[in-house]
Amino acid sequence: MAKFTFTEKKDTRSGFGAGLLELGRQNPNVVGLCADLTGSLKMDAFKKEFPDRFFQVGIAEANMIGLAAGMTIGGKIPFTGTFANFSTGRVYDQIRQSVAYSHKNVKICASHAGLTLGEDGATHQILEDIGMMKMLPGMTVIVPCDYNQTKAATLALGNHQGPAYLRFGRPSWPVFTAADRPFVIGKADTMVEGSDVTIIACGHLVWNALEAEAKLAELGIRAEVINMHTIKPLDVDAILKSVSKTKCVVTCEEHQINGGLGDSVAQVLARHLPSPLEMVAVQDSFGESGTPAQLLEKYGLGPSNIVTAAQKAIARK
Repeated sequence: MAKFTFTEKKDTRSGFGAGLLELGRQNPNVVGLCADLTGSLKMDAFKKEFPDRFFQVGIAEANMIGLAAGMTIGGKIPFTGTFANFSTGRVYDQIRQSVAYSHKNVKICASHAGLTLGEDGATHQILEDIGMMKMLPGMTVIVPCDYNQTKAATLALGNHQGPAYLRFGRPSWPVFTAADRPFVIGKADTMVEGSDVTIIACGHLVWNALEAEAKLAELGIRAEVINMHTIKPLDVDAILKSVSKTKCVVTCEEHQINGGLGDSVAQVLARHLPSPLEMVAVQDSFGESGTPAQLLEKYGLGPSNIVTAAQKAIARK
């Protein structure tokens, strides 16, 4: 059993803000665009230090995507910021036509994703965005797990060529990865090694997976926990290496069961290594208002749900 602890909690959106500021200092071509949510996206520091490189477009998300696409033609590296619901669902046509189709170097950065948006309720808690974005040809999709990894992912995107979607959240969450840990797009992190079941998680649920691993260890079950921070391109080698050893899998995500991380892993297994798979995800429903903790529990995304899913997967071997 691996021991993961944390000394503080910080929201992942603040990791994005810190990373964007550092990127701005490193590269004069980095620009920021926001759709009336500068404070919520933690883009204030970038705006203050680089006012001539920050563009407040107002509540005009589609226009923001079009502007960003145009800026790339002049060599700029635009990072757009708004809530995940508005970053994807509201502007999917503009992303598809103006960014993905022409492979523009736009970084679509989305906060307040998933159920942990909390009290704002179902209309803002988008649970379909990973699927929407990963289906676009050439789109990189990243879902980091804590403040440090979100900052590192933001920095990595500054050197990445091509369109990308970066998904992060609102609530204060345990910070458990090292601040100096390198972030490699498309390369998963194995957090805990085990031999009985593979648990593959992304975003906030990586922490829940680690808590589940500790509970499973108390039951004599050795789980391997993989932080699949990059949904696309998916680290197929990491999946196959782990499942070749454990023979069964659990995926965990703050997203609909359809279209997300679980579906991507299922495709890999079906093609290369058919194995029992259980998915911890939202079961084809919308969310509702509540605290992040209440919602994760109600919709079956807590550590105990991961433990149960692991036991089911093991029983199917």
